[in-house]
Order: sequence, then structure tokens, then C-alpha cells
Amino acid sequence: MDATPPRRAGLVLALLGLAQLITSIDYNIVYVALPEIGADLGFSAQNLQWVVSAYAVAFGGFLLLGGRAADLVGRRRVFVAGLALYAVSSLVGGLAGHPGLLVAARAVQGLGGALLFPATLSLVATSFEEGRDRNRAFSVWAAAGAGGMVLGSLLGGVLTQAFGWEAVFFVNVPLAGVAILLAYVLLPADGPRVTGRGFDLPGAATATVGVTLVVFTLVQGPALGWTSPLLLATAAGGLVLLAGFVAIEARTAAPLMPLRLFRNRNLSTGVSVTLLFMATFGTLLYFLTVHFQQVLGYSALQTGLAYVVPMCAGAVGSMLGGRLATRFGNRATLVTSLAVGAVSTVGLGLGIGAGGSYLALLPAMVVLNVAQGVIFTTMFAAATTGTALFDQGIASGIVSTGQQVGSAVGLAALVAVANAGTAGLTGPDLRDATVSGLRDAVLVAAAGMLVTILVALNLRRHRAPAEEPTEPALASN
Repeated sequence: MDATPPRRAGLVLALLGLAQLITSIDYNIVYVALPEIGADLGFSAQNLQWVVSAYAVAFGGFLLLGGRAADLVGRRRVFVAGLALYAVSSLVGGLAGHPGLLVAARAVQGLGGALLFPATLSLVATSFEEGRDRNRAFSVWAAAGAGGMVLGSLLGGVLTQAFGWEAVFFVNVPLAGVAILLAYVLLPADGPRVTGRGFDLPGAATATVGVTLVVFTLVQGPALGWTSPLLLATAAGGLVLLAGFVAIEARTAAPLMPLRLFRNRNLSTGVSVTLLFMATFGTLLYFLTVHFQQVLGYSALQTGLAYVVPMCAGAVGSMLGGRLATRFGNRATLVTSLAVGAVSTVGLGLGIGAGGSYLALLPAMVVLNVAQGVIFTTMFAAATTGTALFDQGIASGIVSTGQQVGSAVGLAALVAVANAGTAGLTGPDLRDATVSGLRDAVLVAAAGMLVTILVALNLRRHRAPAEEPTEPALASN
């Protein structure tokens, strides 16, 4: 195993936490700057969403490729490449004077994230022994992500107001640069590629294009309409390519995504849990933002400040997750925290109202975010349990793809629920319908959490031993 010497483990974990911090900061920071970006660069109301969508589509589409590249090319190499793409694209984005250039920079930034996220996740899994050490490492990694969400909410408002929208891109450059330097100091060199480890180009092409088309369809559905000829074509094309990808993987000697991985019950169940988690828990931030700004009348900065306490609670939950999983097991920890999250989500939904207040929602938000933090840590730890070291990159890519697809599917479905009764309304009637729709969407999300509990029960009670490190692809070449 690539176990990290104890004296360096803390520094390595800090570096991997920094990488997670960078990607999670970017999740929120751009949202706050969107109105100023649109006004300054001349985006139309319809095209402004591409500042977000270009990143989401590229990120989701290239995760499988990024995960397998970490296994075959080397985890440190892919980690550094992802950070470099992040730094360069962020610099170009901040200097962009034209909408097309900014959208292109965001797409490259998404590609960088698709390399960085699974490389970071697989480095956590392979640098720490399965069990207590790995659970603790995932806690710190997840807490860094929660901290990035807090910083993203705050920095987006502060930097945009003080220095302009360009600052939300420039802030990534020094962070990524420091992380690249530390990677060469702290992470062991990958060494040369092993002879005979082939790269599945047909599988890579069909998977990348297929997932990209599916994510594009899900992201653009609410804006273009689900019956749009373009979306019907991209959905059909994506599904056909993904079916072809599965057929290729079943026959090739060195698959991009070995189908044997899904015989690991923890991985297959973990992917499902991750998808459902993002389709339910992962959408709540959107609906709370709409409630704060459109119903309660908060500014962007006030909205960012409203998330500070709940997201700090999420960081606490992330740190607790590893300890709870070590003591009680991944399955018991996941099921219990999902149940707590579902109950608090019901409380949150019932607390949404035109005459409501932030303080009335705060207790449910705090409990919900603690549960989310525990779940986020535990579901990744559960999904990587029992997977061989040479497959950790692609396993991380699979789980990450489930995360992105779940977010897109859940948001599209729940936005439709929230907006069902608002068509043609204005004034007080629109406000009342918005409140009712938001409440319905949150309660439907709570129902989805109950389904997630049933899926999580399929996890093994005790961790399964990892596979012996003899790669099937090598034996067949």
C-alpha cells in the first residue's frame, strides 16, 4: 500500500485538504458575482447561465477519464495537471473581456476539476490505511470542502464588492500555485508507467462524450425546455453512447471502467447513495438561496453571511463523520445521519414561509448541516472500502460522476416541483406561490432521503478486505 509515513501524514492531508478547498470554494464563489459579470461583459439573460453550466458540463463529463488517468498516468501527475489547469483557466477567466472567452475558461476550469477531484480522492484512499486512519483522513478532506463552501459564500460577496468580479477568479491562482509546489515536496513521485497497462481509447471517448451530453441535457433542461429538439437529440445521443460504452467495457482487455468493480457491494451501493444524496441534500442550497433573496429580500452578501453558521456546522459534522464511522461502522453511521437529515429537512420545509425569519430556520439548518457533513465523509469512505489500490482512481471517478449526475437530476426535478404553480403570476400571488413551491420541493427532497436510507442498508455491516493487488488488465496483456 502507498501508506504515508506518520510524520508526513499530517502535511499530506493538509495538502489534499487544500485541493478540496480550492474546488469547493469555486462551487459558490461565482454565483454571487454573476449579476456583475453579466452587466460588465454583456451577457444576455439567457446566456449568463453558461458561466455556471460550462464548468458543470466539463466537470461531469471528464470525471471518469480523470479518475482512470490517475490510475494509469500517476496520481501526483494528474493532481498537478488538474491544479495547473485550474490556475491557468482562472487567470484567463479573470482577464476575459468577452463572454465567449470567459465561458471557454470556465470549461477548462471544469476539466481541471475533473482531473483534480478524483486524483485527490484516490490519494486520500491510497495514502492512508483502510479503517481508522482513512476515516480520519476523509473527515479532514470533507471538512476542508465544507470550509470552502463557507469561504466561497463569503469571498464571493466580499471580493466582488471590493475588487470586482475578476477577483473571484484571480483568488484561485495563488492557491493552486502553492498546492502545485507542495505536491512536488510532499507527494511521492509516480515513477514510469507500467509496461502493458493499456488505455481504453474507445471507452474513454464514448464515456466522456456520452456523460457530457447527458450532463448537458440535465443542466440545460430547465432553461431550454425538456422538449427542445436540441435536448432530445443530446439525451438520445448520450444514452446511445453510454450503452456503447458498457458494451465496450464488457469486451476490452484493459477497460477504462472495469465492470468487475461493481461486484464490490460497497462501491455500487456507495455510488447510488452519493447520487441520491446530491439529488436531495445537495439541492437544498439552491432553494434556500431563492427563499432568502426572493422571499426574505436578502442581498447576495447577506445570503452569504446567512450560510456561515450552518456551513460551520457542516464542517463539524465532517470531522465527526470519520470518528463515528470508525466506532459504529459506515452503514450504521450513514443510515442514522440520513434519518437525522430527513427529519431536519422536514422541519426546514415546514419553516419556509412568507412571514418566516432566518432565526426560525436556523436550528433545522444547523442540524441538517451536521448530518450532511457526517454523510459526506462516510459515503466516500464507504464507497472506497474494499477497492484495490490500482482501481482507486477510477472508483473515485465513478463516485464523483454519480455525485455530478445526482446533483443535475435532483435540481432539475425539484426546480420543476418548485415552479409548478408560479406560471403567469405576479406580485403577492407570485410570492405566495414561490413560498409554496419551495416548501413542496424541500419536502419532496426529504422523501427522497428516505429512499436513500433504504439504499444505504445494502452496505456491508463490516468492511470488506481489499482485493489482492494483481491487476487483471496486466494478466491479459
